[in-house]
This record gives sequence, structure tokens and C-alpha cells, in this order.
Amino acid sequence: MVITKQYRCIHSASCLCTKGHLTEEVIFLVFNQLNWNPKLVATLSCVCKWFDDLAKRLLWKEFCKTRAPKMMLDLQSSGSHIVDGNWRALGKLLIYCSGCDKGGLFKNIHIPGHFVYRTRFSGTSGKSFLLPQCRTDVLYVSDPCEHLDQGDEGDVGIFRGIFKSFTTSKVRKLLINRSAPLHPTEVCPYCKAKLWNMLQAKMIPDSASCRLGAYEDCIEYYVCLNGHVLGICILLPLSDTDEASEE
Repeated sequence: MVITKQYRCIHSASCLCTKGHLTEEVIFLVFNQLNWNPKLVATLSCVCKWFDDLAKRLLWKEFCKTRAPKMMLDLQSSGSHIVDGNWRALGKLLIYCSGCDKGGLFKNIHIPGHFVYRTRFSGTSGKSFLLPQCRTDVLYVSDPCEHLDQGDEGDVGIFRGIFKSFTTSKVRKLLINRSAPLHPTEVCPYCKAKLWNMLQAKMIPDSASCRLGAYEDCIEYYVCLNGHVLGICILLPLSDTDEASEE
């Protein structure tokens, strides 16, 4: 079962079990031994509502803490917290590039969503995506997932991220003050919340293109009501020096 289907079916999970379950303590020990394997957690969540509830409450949280410990510690510090039920969304954010569909958020490009083994998220990089008046906010952004030779578009990068304490952030306050509209139909691929278009709100600084290695006028990103970030850019071509260093 591909990762896309796994995550889709989680939302309609119905328990097929007819007998008693293992205790939570046993499940915890088993998945700790398995290093909180996300594909297995997603698969079992599809067939057992009891397991799905346990995964949302405990297993995805442990997975996130194991995969990105420093980032998780910061996201939960100073009174900030991940809202109960969103650990699964955050786990998906860490390991899944959502791609894009023609007719969706990024209209002219079709890139299937896919599992990403490991991605670096950086709070320092996140500063480059914020206007100067918002740079006290904390935003973790991934390196762009590179999708090369996308026809007329060239090399495409898809990035994702998450705000710390988004409900009290300056970015959210500025979006509201500017009466930025929410997208009428599309929702966050990680938590299904509505989305703000940061390009439409004129809230993407020039420093974002430098951080991404992208053309200045070819960056777009969205922020959902829960503070998840989804973005796309057209990457600058490698220089001869860069190509030689990769060979």
C-alpha cells in the first residue's frame, strides 16, 4: 500500500477487530523497538480504530520526538504545544512531500505526493520566509524537495514547514489585519484546515528566493490555520561549478 493511500484511509478507519487488543504498554514497547515505523503505524491505523486512536494520541507523538527531537522540544517550549490530534499531521509533514495536482493550489504542475526518507527542517531558514516585522516568529522550513525537468517549468522545488505558536504569531495577526482571504476550496494536505495564500497577501520577502536557490518571481507558499506551510518554487539552474562538485 503506497503512503498516499495509507494516509488517506486513516481518516475513514473503522475497527475490524473482533477480539481484545494488546495493552498500550505492549504496543508502546513494540513500536519503540521498531523505531516508531511510520508506514506500519499508518497501515495498522487503517484497519483498527482503537489502534488509530492510540496512534494519534501517543505513537505519532513519539515518532515526531524521535525524528526531530530539537525541533519538537522547541515547538513545545514556552507554553507552546501541539494541539491534541495534530501529532499525526505533524508526523506526515516530517516525512511526506504532498506534491501538487493540476487544477489545485499550483495550477500548471502535476507532481505526485511521495514519501521522503529524511528532510532537514531549519528555524534559521524559516526567518528568510518572514517579513522583517514578523521575524520574532519561529518558523521551521524544510529544504526544497527537488523535482527536476518538469517540462516548461524547469526544476521545481516543493517545501513545507510549521510555525511555533501560530495562533499568537505576528504572521497570523498581519494576515488578519490585511483581511487576507482563505482559499475557497483547497485545504492543507496535512491537517485539512483552510489556507492563506502568502503571495496574494504580499508577505513573501525577497530573502526566501535566496534561501531556496530559486527565481525571485517564482515562489508561492500557503499557511493553514494550524500553522503548517506548503510551498513551491522554480529552482535556479546549477552553475558549471556546482555540477562539477556533484560529479
